[in-house]
Amino acid sequence: MVFLPNWGVTRKVMESYIPFILLALTYLYLFAGSINPESAAALSNPQLADIAKFFGDETIAAAGWVHFLILDLFVGRWIYWEGQKTGVWTIHSLILCLFAGPMGLLSHIITAAVTRQFFAGGGSETTTDPSVS
Repeated sequence: MVFLPNWGVTRKVMESYIPFILLALTYLYLFAGSINPESAAALSNPQLADIAKFFGDETIAAAGWVHFLILDLFVGRWIYWEGQKTGVWTIHSLILCLFAGPMGLLSHIITAAVTRQFFAGGGSETTTDPSVS
């Protein structure tokens, strides 16, 4: 997505839901394996101290990491397709999304707005997201 956005392999991977399915199954496995009475109680009435203690467990921390990975990949995929569709530059936003998803999303929103404002629409439409009908 970052280095070869127009490469056929990149497009095929971004069109696929397989990475999301595999990561979601991994998350389900880790999450289900981490539920016990104490963790269920922490989740039912979340307090910051309880959540911090909850993530002290390696399995729960791994589930949290996979959770963040799925969401960052999902947002990154959306940024990628928006960039392909509109011609807006996305490299910086995708890199930020990889390390800090919300900052990458904000970066793309700002970049798209600035591009529309100062560069007459931000380019031509080249591709659309195949998952949107």
